[in-house]
Amino acid sequence: MRDIDLVTQISQLLYDKKADDILALRVGHLTVLADYLVIATGRTPIAVRALCDHLDEFMSKQGLSPRRVEGKQEGAWVVMDYANIIIHIFKPDAREYYHLERLWEDGQNRVKLPFIEKLEA
Repeated sequence: MRDIDLVTQISQLLYDKKADDILALRVGHLTVLADYLVIATGRTPIAVRALCDHLDEFMSKQGLSPRRVEGKQEGAWVVMDYANIIIHIFKPDAREYYHLERLWEDGQNRVKLPFIEKLEA
């Protein structure tokens, strides 16, 4: 499966599981860390951990294991590193504080997500 298709599926899963403010960015031209970032918000630490669990289950079914998962215990900011794709799931206050979008968004690297296009129509 192509990375862009996986990013879209990850974003859709997060949307279906009630994550807020989902954003996917192409960052391969900005860093060697990953080709894509997916950033989302869970309303509470429990929601953040649940989103992480759902995502881990989905990725396992795709035959993918994370290289590393950080922050799950605290539930404020979870980072799931799948090599080419890194997923960040925040509580609202942590997302606002770290504001990763300002670091990685260059105005042209947003991935168009089908469910967002439907909401905006």
